[in-house]
Amino acid sequence: MDLDRALRALGAFGLASVALLTPAVAGLAPTLEIEAPPELAADAERLRRLPSSALEQVVQLVGAAGGDPIVVSLVPEDAPLAREAPAWVAGYAYGALSRIVLFPERVPRYPNSTLEELLLHEVSHVLLDRAAGHRPLPRWFHEGLASVAGGPWDLRDGGRLSLAMLRSRELSPQQIDRLFRSPGTVSRGYAVATALIRDLLRRHGEELVPELLARRRQGEGFDTAFRHVTGLTPGEAAHAFWRREVFWYRWLPVLSSSATLWIAVTLLALVAIRRRRQRDAAIEARWDAEDRALRERVAEALRRPDPPPS
Repeated sequence: MDLDRALRALGAFGLASVALLTPAVAGLAPTLEIEAPPELAADAERLRRLPSSALEQVVQLVGAAGGDPIVVSLVPEDAPLAREAPAWVAGYAYGALSRIVLFPERVPRYPNSTLEELLLHEVSHVLLDRAAGHRPLPRWFHEGLASVAGGPWDLRDGGRLSLAMLRSRELSPQQIDRLFRSPGTVSRGYAVATALIRDLLRRHGEELVPELLARRRQGEGFDTAFRHVTGLTPGEAAHAFWRREVFWYRWLPVLSSSATLWIAVTLLALVAIRRRRQRDAAIEARWDAEDRALRERVAEALRRPDPPPS
């Protein structure tokens, strides 16, 4: 979407309700200015009640605090800004402008189940941009971290990752980035990027992100900063992740699915039937052999002459 046109639309939107979320810890949680028209007042109130601790967790994950207030605009579906945005987009952020736009009527939409999760997701984009000194970051890194900030990993994520692994061979970071370009593949992009970020955080600790972003802010290229912090290139990290997770998210769901279970039960039944038939055939063959032997003994006895009288 054109940035100037979006900002003009926001300026002409006639937003009525403005509120500040004051952080519990000064300088830690960012200040949010939430704007909403009257018809979205209830959604605005929900976001006003968001605990500052939730925002502080995002700050701790990213390692960025302070800065200008973040303006959050809630936009209804009949507004020009909503009509111009793709239907599958529930929100977006302008990091350099500290501005967020949310479409509450499009929630839930993967990867966010609630409006609160969507807000945290977009706030993390702004904070990531600040922490990197507004230098570009790969899409997989941006979206994966935003999804981690937005909410915990759940069955939906695991299911989508399993589906992505079933439908795709190993994906490089550049290939993951391309998944975000199409509405048909964006869910797979979120699932894989989120899982990759969670894997990196487990293996390298929560200091990974602040340290990497600090290096990026100082002018290091992303790949160079990533290697300094992890000892790996992004491609090597993605390859290692894919090899570790492929069994759990590609083959284990297949092996444990109901369809696989019924196939296994059917195969076991067929094996049991075959063995039963083999046993029955063996018994019938033995009976036939015994019957033939008896008939032969009887025939032999009938062919012998009667013994002379004594």
